Amino acid sequence: MPAIPETPLRIVVAGCGAMAGAWVEYALARPDCRIVGLVDLDLAAANRMAEKYQLTDAVVGRDLAAVLEATRASLVFNLAIPAAHRSIALTAFAAGCAVLGEKPLASTLDEADEMIRAARERNLPFSVMQNRRYLRPIRSFRTILGDGTIGTPGYLGADFFLGPHFGGFRDLMDSPLLLDMAIHTFDQARFLLGADGVSVSCQEFNPPGSWYRGAASAVALFEMSDGSLFSYRGSWCAIGCQTSWESDWRACGSRGTAMWDGRSMPWAETLPPGETPGSGGFFDNLVRVEAPDAWTGREGHEGCLDEMVDALLSGRPAETDGAANRNSLAMVMAAIESARTGTRVAIR
Repeated sequence: MPAIPETPLRIVVAGCGAMAGAWVEYALARPDCRIVGLVDLDLAAANRMAEKYQLTDAVVGRDLAAVLEATRASLVFNLAIPAAHRSIALTAFAAGCAVLGEKPLASTLDEADEMIRAARERNLPFSVMQNRRYLRPIRSFRTILGDGTIGTPGYLGADFFLGPHFGGFRDLMDSPLLLDMAIHTFDQARFLLGADGVSVSCQEFNPPGSWYRGAASAVALFEMSDGSLFSYRGSWCAIGCQTSWESDWRACGSRGTAMWDGRSMPWAETLPPGETPGSGGFFDNLVRVEAPDAWTGREGHEGCLDEMVDALLSGRPAETDGAANRNSLAMVMAAIESARTGTRVAIR
């Protein structure tokens, strides 16, 4: 069990870009949290954040190790770009600090394994933001997949088609869709099925009109550890007819199919109780089933932060613990390798 730090948690924010605002606002709203430091290579960004949130007592600097020593911090929010996640986490662990970070866990699987080992060696909590697990509809969708409503799931499919113009580092990444965004969808698939990826065949491409340097579209087919197949089709440069950020989902089971458009509550069409496939004639008789409302917690970033911080304070692993989340990153890395080599890749 990870050690339980004293409260209030003394937090240093590493990475003061746009994403950091939600984390800072969350911490400021909790009486058991206190922001004591802000770190960014762009010192002006850290100073702007200190001014915006009136963090007059926070230590501001470029050197994380120095700020950790000056503040006697117990927790680091790892919010920098993915390429910096490893160095921030290892510096934090060396200073005896827990780490809660933005996805992806790391830029490579080897880096992720190094981070997980460092946290375990020091018995320090380490978990990752996966906010798309913390939505009422996806909790309901998971319930309808797991309670026998559609029988045994054999296929899960997700379509993700959006066209955001971020600018910045995403436009320059080699695999912007798979590395920066698909981690969410792959993690959702693991969450929904309660299974991990075993192997994958994937093709990346950059369609006409793309404003990304790297491949902004991909098609992937995963074999999952429960024997089911997970199909992913996605694009980050789709113009028109866009899906939600949560993807458009279909799950097919031995007794029916469940649907979720990522926006509204999920539903299913299933065989009536007592009927078997084919007993209704050429096409089966089907009944519509509404998914139960299965979530009472907060949603999105706040829901995931609630889970991570509450787990930290109770000494238990979070649902999005780094060691568990590694399996979502492994799916991403295997998909990228499959696209690069043109072969089916086993997920380690």
